[in-house]
Amino acid sequence: MSETARAEFLAGERTDDVLIFFAAHALSNPEALADHGELRDEGVVMVLPGEQGRAMYEKATGVDPMTFAQRAMGTEGDIGGDLLSATCPRKWDDESDDDHQVRNIFAFAEEQNEEVGGLYAEGNVIHAYAHCTCGAAYSDRWVVGDRDA
Repeated sequence: MSETARAEFLAGERTDDVLIFFAAHALSNPEALADHGELRDEGVVMVLPGEQGRAMYEKATGVDPMTFAQRAMGTEGDIGGDLLSATCPRKWDDESDDDHQVRNIFAFAEEQNEEVGGLYAEGNVIHAYAHCTCGAAYSDRWVVGDRDA
């Protein structure tokens, strides 16, 4: 995967693809995934065709990504516009930052849909779901261009 694929995804141009991020601290061997994505200091990020990406996420985590997304939708969090970082909403309830590091992020982009209204009428929307080391799952979404990548 090239940096261009991630930039296109963040621009809302790859609505048939998914983005998966695995934090370096959550992987025993980040280099093993380098062939499938972009190896960064933060971890490994991949932009893959939808079915392939969902299958890879499930294989790596043992959780169906859509089941994960449904669980995460119940809790709003703050996921970075670059899809390489996130802040767990439980962090503010604890005194230690050590237990609140993002483990992985699953995201997809949805095309603008004026008929639905709201956020979707404003432009393409990024849906992002994060899993924290504390076990929390949370979500965030935004109109493409409303956040810095």
